[in-house]
Amino acid sequence: MERIPSKSADLSEWYQAVCYQAELVSQAPVRGCLVLRPYGMGLWERLQSELDRRFKETGHENAYFPLLIPESLFAKEAEHVEGFAPEVAWVTEGGTEKLAERLAIRPTSEVIVGVMYAEWIQSYRDLPVLINQWVNVMRWEKRTRPFLRTAEFLWQEGHTAHATEAEAAEEVARMLEVYREVAEDICGVPVYTGEKSQSERFAGAEHTYSIEGLMPDGRALQSATSHELGQNFARTYDITYAAEDQTLQHCWTTSWGMSWRMLGALIMTHGDDRGLRIPPKMAPTEVVIVPIPRGDTSALDAAVRELYARCKAAGLRVKLDDRAGQSPGYKFNEWDLRGVPIRLEIGNRDLEAGVATLVRRDKAVKEDGQKQQVPLAEVVEFIPAVLEQIQHSLFAQAKTFLQDHTLATLDRAEFLRLLKGRAGMVDVPWCGLPECEAAVKDATGATTRNLRRPARAERCVPCGEPARWQAYFAQSY
Repeated sequence: MERIPSKSADLSEWYQAVCYQAELVSQAPVRGCLVLRPYGMGLWERLQSELDRRFKETGHENAYFPLLIPESLFAKEAEHVEGFAPEVAWVTEGGTEKLAERLAIRPTSEVIVGVMYAEWIQSYRDLPVLINQWVNVMRWEKRTRPFLRTAEFLWQEGHTAHATEAEAAEEVARMLEVYREVAEDICGVPVYTGEKSQSERFAGAEHTYSIEGLMPDGRALQSATSHELGQNFARTYDITYAAEDQTLQHCWTTSWGMSWRMLGALIMTHGDDRGLRIPPKMAPTEVVIVPIPRGDTSALDAAVRELYARCKAAGLRVKLDDRAGQSPGYKFNEWDLRGVPIRLEIGNRDLEAGVATLVRRDKAVKEDGQKQQVPLAEVVEFIPAVLEQIQHSLFAQAKTFLQDHTLATLDRAEFLRLLKGRAGMVDVPWCGLPECEAAVKDATGATTRNLRRPARAERCVPCGEPARWQAYFAQSY
C-alpha cells in the first residue's frame, strides 16, 4: 500500500492521495471528470439520504428536469447568463446533424424550471411549489480537484415558487438551516452561516446565503447556498398566478443546493496522516471485523461470523474482512485509510478470554482510549455509544480548529497580514461596497465568505467607510 503524504506538510498532495488511494474516485478519460467508485458513492448516498429525509419532512417532493437547455431560453435572463457564460458547455450536433440551436448542458436549472413553473402555476391554489431534484451538472472548470471543483459533479437543487416575498424568504432561511444541520450534525463540519456579498451573490438572485467551513490550510470552503431570486426569474419566464382578488401576480422564487463538495469538506476537515476519518453518521461502513487467525481457526471463524450476524441484526453497517492472503496489519492499514470509525479485532486468545479489541479511528495511534477490550457478549450493545462518542469527538476537534482560527481585528495592517498568511476566518466590520472587496482581493487573494448584522464598530476595517456588516474574510477554494 502506497504511503500517504503528510497532511500538515502539503494538504493538497495529501488530499489527492487520500481520494484516490481510499478508492473514492478514479480519473475518467474526460478532462475534469471523475469516476465515483463504490466507496465514494457510499459516502454520497449517506449525504443524500440525510438531506432527502429533511427535504421531505419540510414538504418538498423530488422531480427531474432535462439536462439540455435551449440557448434561446437560457439567454432570456441576461444577468444569469453572464454569470455562468464562461462555464457553460454546449451541444452543437446530434448524431450527424448540426443543430439549428445550441443546447446548454445545465450548469444549474433555474431556466428550465422557470419555463415549466410558468406552465404549471395558474392560481394561488397551486402555490407553494416545493420541488427538489438529484442530478449531475456541468461547469467547464479549467483547474479541477476531486469533489471540490470538477467539470461534472453531483448535487441536489431545490426550486420553489411562492405567493409572497415573506414566504420565499422563510423558505430560504429554512433550507439554509437544513444545510447547517447536515454539515455540523451529520458531517461533523462546523460552519458559519450568513449572507453573501453583492460580488459573491448567485447570478440573478436578490440575496444569497451560504454555509462556510474552514479547511486545515486556512482556506474557506463554501459548502451550500440558498438563494432568494425575488421575482427576477418569474418576470423573465412569466411565472404568474391569479391571486384571491383575481389580480395577476408574479411568483417569488427560490433555489438552493448542496453538492458533493460537502464530501471534500468532510475529507479535509477530519482526515489525518493515516487517511480518512469518517464521522459515523456519514460512514458507509461503521464497523469492520478483522479476525487474527493462528493455527486452528474453526472456532474463530464461527465466532466472527456470529458476531457479524449480530451486528447486522442490530442495524449496524458492518463488514467482515476475512480475506485470505492479506495480513491483519495490511487490513488494519487499509481500513484506517478508509476511515471506518470502529475496528473489532479478534484472535484465538481473545476468543478464549471472551473479548474483542475495539479500536477507535478518531483517536491517534497509542492514544489513551484508542483501544479497549470489550466482552464479546456485550460488544454489539456497546458499539452505538462509542459511535456517538466518535461523532461528537470529531466535531469537537473541528469546532476547536474553527474557533482557534477565527480572528477578529480592527487594525487594517493586521487584517491584510492575516489574510495574506491564510490565517483563517478574519472577522471584521465591513462597508459592503464591491470596490472595497475587490481591493482586498487584489491585495490578499481573499474575499468575504458571508456577512451578518450588526457591525461591531462604526468603520470598515479595510477602507474606513461606514460599516454596515460584520464580515468573515478568507482565501477560499
